[in-house]
Amino acid sequence: MPGVSSRSAGAPLIQANDLEVRVGARLLLAPVSFQVVKGDKIGVVGRNGAGKTTTMRILAGEAPAPGGSVRRSGRVGYLPQDPRESDLAVTARSRIVSARSIESLLERMNRATDDISRARGPARERAMAAYDRAEASFVAAGGYGAEAEAARIASNLGLPDRVLAQPLHELSGGQRRRVELARILFSDADTLLLDEPTNHLDADSITWLRDFLRSYSGGVMMISHSTVLLDETVTKVFHLDANRSVLDVYSMGWRPYLTQRQADERRRHRERLNAERKAAQLMAQSEKLHAKATKATAAQNMARRAERLLAGTEPARAEDRVAAISFPEPAPCGRTPLMAEGLSKAYGSLEIFTGVDLAVDRGSRVVVLGLNGAGKTTLLRLLYGVEEPDAGRVLPGHGLRLGYFAQEHDMLDMDATVLENMQAAAPQLNETDARTVLGTFLFTGDDDHKPARVLSGGEKTRLALATLVASAANVLLLDEPTNNLDPASREQVLRAIRAYRGAMVLVTHDEGAVQALEPDRVLLLPDGDEDLWSEDYAELVVLA
Repeated sequence: MPGVSSRSAGAPLIQANDLEVRVGARLLLAPVSFQVVKGDKIGVVGRNGAGKTTTMRILAGEAPAPGGSVRRSGRVGYLPQDPRESDLAVTARSRIVSARSIESLLERMNRATDDISRARGPARERAMAAYDRAEASFVAAGGYGAEAEAARIASNLGLPDRVLAQPLHELSGGQRRRVELARILFSDADTLLLDEPTNHLDADSITWLRDFLRSYSGGVMMISHSTVLLDETVTKVFHLDANRSVLDVYSMGWRPYLTQRQADERRRHRERLNAERKAAQLMAQSEKLHAKATKATAAQNMARRAERLLAGTEPARAEDRVAAISFPEPAPCGRTPLMAEGLSKAYGSLEIFTGVDLAVDRGSRVVVLGLNGAGKTTLLRLLYGVEEPDAGRVLPGHGLRLGYFAQEHDMLDMDATVLENMQAAAPQLNETDARTVLGTFLFTGDDDHKPARVLSGGEKTRLALATLVASAANVLLLDEPTNNLDPASREQVLRAIRAYRGAMVLVTHDEGAVQALEPDRVLLLPDGDEDLWSEDYAELVVLA
């Protein structure tokens, strides 16, 4: 049965006491206490906007708690949905290895070695002792085998040695995301807090991550919309109910949780119906007694009993609101609104692709496939014009109106509010019309004034999709549009893809998105081979 605390053997790694979660004035989570102990594998679920990401940031120490307290024991490794690395000049390998302070320990050993070579007498003995302490810490951190271990983790996440040698600024957004995941897994933290860890991972990497998490000896909390990952890893489920602003804790695996949650909903519904029926009978009796002056006190007592009866049961659970996601009615255009000839792109010494040709005809539907790092995101950025090709050119056709959904949400202004982002994308809309569009994407009230940087991944996805609605785009470039979405919102995106009448170029790992697209053609990267779509390519989608 669900409760308000998670109990396991062992001292808590994270202890939340009367924790309250808010965004502005809106209460997301009423005060609740729970703990995470060694061996816990906790799946954090709930609809988009329920407060999952905000709660995780508070637990990680990345944001203050509006109420209550969080106590942490040991090291915490936190993977946010949108990692923002401060130094993009460091190599991927250095970024991963830095999680254990290996390099600083090595510098201490080198300084001690220099001191040993120069010092004499007691000073030399102190330098030797300093070296021994630094080396002991270095060994404890796995120093001598650290790079090999980091490379093994990275390889299992689709990051080969050639990528590890590159500076971060030369990597795609998906590759940088996997570098951050590798860094957290390498960190040897006592507790892992993971927000959508399967984003940008192929099928093999997801399988490896599943096995890694199952065998991890520390505590794990993760937000994920991958039901397969949850089913095969979690031992507990924390469900954030956006309608009730409460946290239900289920000390069981994923499938038993689904069964139990349905049973709890049915129980709450029965209890509420019984309470309403009894309250109605009491109120009817109260009204009859009110007609008699001598029975006024009894009538009041009955009315109070009815009120207490209803207060003691939860109201019927409201249905989760779902964004009415749609894409724009495409503006008229020529036969071939977008063409690319001989596109080539390299980052430093790494060649991404060369000589890619593509013709996007009016209303055509193209899916782009390729392994991670093959240049899928880069191609869309070249087509949209946010990056320039090293060779080749992009040719806009008659009447071209482009719309672009970026998987990293880097087309959003993170310092601007939700409303300001909408008005910047659709300057022809007045404030009332802009708010109306945002309302259909579940941004209401104070939501319009929140800066984009505080939104959850799912909310950023909805905002980015909302900015497309008023664009009248006749060619949509969509890069992983279903990432970070709850199942109901994902289904809305799939419906929008099916209904859109313009041309579409889609990059996705989501088989359902490809089925909704019903592509005419497939473009395979990095070779740039183009072919008519057939179901033979379907098995490549999750591998790409």
